[in-house]
Amino acid sequence: MSSSGNPSAPPYPVRIAGTGSYLPERIMTNRELEESVDTSDEWITSRTGIRERRIAKDGEFTSHLASEAARRALEQAGVAAAEIELIIVATITPDTLTPATACYVQQQIGSLKAVAFDVSAACSGFLYAMEFARHAVGAGAFRNALIIGAEKLSAFVDWNDRNTCVLFGDGAGAAVLLPSTNGGGKILSSTLGTDGAQAELLNIPGGGSACPALPGTAPVKPAVLSMQGREVFKHAVNAMRQAAIDGIAAAGLTIADIDLIIPHQANLRIIDAIVERLDFDRDNVFINLDKYGNTSAAAVAIALDEANRQGRIKPGDRILLVAFGAGLTWASAVIEW
Repeated sequence: MSSSGNPSAPPYPVRIAGTGSYLPERIMTNRELEESVDTSDEWITSRTGIRERRIAKDGEFTSHLASEAARRALEQAGVAAAEIELIIVATITPDTLTPATACYVQQQIGSLKAVAFDVSAACSGFLYAMEFARHAVGAGAFRNALIIGAEKLSAFVDWNDRNTCVLFGDGAGAAVLLPSTNGGGKILSSTLGTDGAQAELLNIPGGGSACPALPGTAPVKPAVLSMQGREVFKHAVNAMRQAAIDGIAAAGLTIADIDLIIPHQANLRIIDAIVERLDFDRDNVFINLDKYGNTSAAAVAIALDEANRQGRIKPGDRILLVAFGAGLTWASAVIEW
């Protein structure tokens, strides 16, 4: 791994006060994909663990997904949208290149006094946002923060490429961060890392300044996801394993102290490989990728909300979140609930 860090804790502890998620209504099954590309339900399921994914409808953008997840997190936290002071949206599928998708969310939910901006760290983005927000709230610069991972990946997938179109889906997850009170839980640690030397392994090559989409011209490189799957798999397993180890150590814990692992939901084989290398009980790993596929920055956020609302997380539990994405980026966080 090229660069990584275990940021020091902010002056005051910060907790997750509420979570929320939103998935579009439309379900696209593997059987449906069999009709459009040369693949099969058995092939997709056996190699990825994915059985279906959600697809946003026309006119439903990343900001809409993010805003709905945000509303649900705010409701659970008991915080009014008008009181939110910081909004960070993690996404690689923004509504527009500018302004940030967070600006649209601010307007849609009515958090008009919030500072709002985006983070682009792919599948690690929600944990990047969590760390920046934790320090902002923990240092007293903001009284609270709303962090969101949201993606409309269906708008950036080549639906004729069977190697990528079977993997991705749309959705959003959110969390509200507040200062921690006695016995109220807290974010114990995090680790972040990047290896820009591997940037070509997973990217969206078209649409940026290197290959702009100009009026009346066709881009040399399309604005669709491109991935070297075998290399990404190898890096993902190594990076997520090390991020998990580093995050647990930074929290002053061992793997035996962890009650639940919520990994990035990209591929069941990646998850199984990491769990085996950590020597952790798979029954205590939260998995929902079979229903949603890889939702990039939204994946860990959606899984955290589902685990929370399903009662998989209890007060005092110690949760490990770990992710890996394009960049290449990786991140982990250990939370005491």
